[in-house]
Amino acid sequence: MRRCDSARPVTTAPDSLPTNAKALRALLLAERARHAEELAAARDEASRAQDEVGRLMAIIKELQRHRFGRRSERLDPEQLALALEDLEQAIAAAEAAAEKDQKPPTGSVAARKRQINRGALPPHLPREEIVIDVADKTCPCCGGPKHRIGEDVSERLDVIPARLKVIVTRRPKYACRACAGEVSQAPAPERLIENGIPTETLVAHVLVAKYADHTPLYRQAQIYARQGITLDRSTLADWVGRAAFALRPVHARLLEQLKQSTKLFADETTAPVLDPGRGCTKKGQLWAYARDERPWQGPDPPGVSYVYAPDRKHARPAEHLAGFSGTLQVDGYGAYAELAEGGNVELAFCWSHVRRRFYEIQVATPAPIASEALVRIAALYAVESDIRGLSADERRQARQRHTKPLIDALRPWLEAKLAAVSGKSTIAEAIRYALSRWDGLIRFLDDGRIEIDSNVVERSIRPIALGRKNHLFAGSDGGGEHWAVIASLIETCKVNDVDPEAYLRDVLAKIVARHPMSRIDELLPFAYLRPAVDRAAA
Repeated sequence: MRRCDSARPVTTAPDSLPTNAKALRALLLAERARHAEELAAARDEASRAQDEVGRLMAIIKELQRHRFGRRSERLDPEQLALALEDLEQAIAAAEAAAEKDQKPPTGSVAARKRQINRGALPPHLPREEIVIDVADKTCPCCGGPKHRIGEDVSERLDVIPARLKVIVTRRPKYACRACAGEVSQAPAPERLIENGIPTETLVAHVLVAKYADHTPLYRQAQIYARQGITLDRSTLADWVGRAAFALRPVHARLLEQLKQSTKLFADETTAPVLDPGRGCTKKGQLWAYARDERPWQGPDPPGVSYVYAPDRKHARPAEHLAGFSGTLQVDGYGAYAELAEGGNVELAFCWSHVRRRFYEIQVATPAPIASEALVRIAALYAVESDIRGLSADERRQARQRHTKPLIDALRPWLEAKLAAVSGKSTIAEAIRYALSRWDGLIRFLDDGRIEIDSNVVERSIRPIALGRKNHLFAGSDGGGEHWAVIASLIETCKVNDVDPEAYLRDVLAKIVARHPMSRIDELLPFAYLRPAVDRAAA
């Protein structure tokens, strides 16, 4: 009879394993493979995140290399700021995700140092110190006390949310018990808003929020409502109107001081004004007159004054600039040409407006003439970039050496191209625009105080355009005048690095205290300039 297999002796090879050991080995191998796959997937995810960060960083650097704004006509600076904010937010989110998943090895691409603001915080801010100390200062080795050998100090910027407070003014009354004499009481202090609740500080805050931060009054009313203060929009409007009325002499004096200069910029922009009779808005105008002598080391501080007018009549600049004598840098609007006919004003025209016409042609349909014109004009701007900040005489000499040959070659080239194209074409219009203003366009060659363009005043117009987008229109011609008064003082503060809210707070308080009109120059933003040493330290 055959033997049962189970009865046979079991012989096991030295390298063989029990069944449960084989299963354990297979399980370990499978787990190792799974971990390897997860690690590879994590590395791929980290690599993709770093690729995305690199791509976004490249976009930001490319945007920053370009010159945006009116000169290039590519992107409005406000739009550029929004684009950069979104890209930087995306980069921060990607980096945070990568840091959360795994910490990259030192020296790797992912270990790129974050580009954050590590500048010293201003010394004038109050400090609140927090000490984080060890609980036990006993040495674990010998049991003796540890002594202090140093410390690490870090600073973070905190904010105290805006808080409203109530100022209670008490004026005691006094009378004699023995006789029926008169009652004695200290006189009530003057107020900007008679029988009103706001202090001059609060009114200044409302003005800056509306005209500097472009927050309409109805939104400000909503902000105050969140703190339990019910302020109707019409109440805020009343404050603004009364403050503007009080500031009108300061605005008038600002314009007078600007007109004493020998070189100004001028421009205008629309100011929509409600027209109840027609049930819609009409086009008022805000005329801007600016001074900026910083590019040629001039002695006078920069400033801008806006003047409201209900129309765009050619007579307006002559009315506003009555008494001005010197050079006025403008665009091609005909109202300024009439102003120059009096003989006291000579016009300097803007190369940026010339360039803009060729640029619009080039964008619509690539044109060799427009393209070459842009290249030739860019060469003029390259010289200006090198001489910015030099004295007026140094700028004039540099222009005579480098810019004049370019200008001398540009005019015959434009005349030749004008003869070669159709007289009704857009390129012919652009060329005629330049040639018809040639004397004003080349005036900057012989005067180092004159800029190549009027971008100084156009930058002053931008806050008006932004405010127009937010509060849409002025309620009346009076509202347009208020807009001009307050915006003039605020923008002049901004270009002089003066805090507009602190300025308005102090000026309104002085006006209420009956500051003498003979010393009105003390109320101009120029009187609040910090010394150059303080500005450099800040």
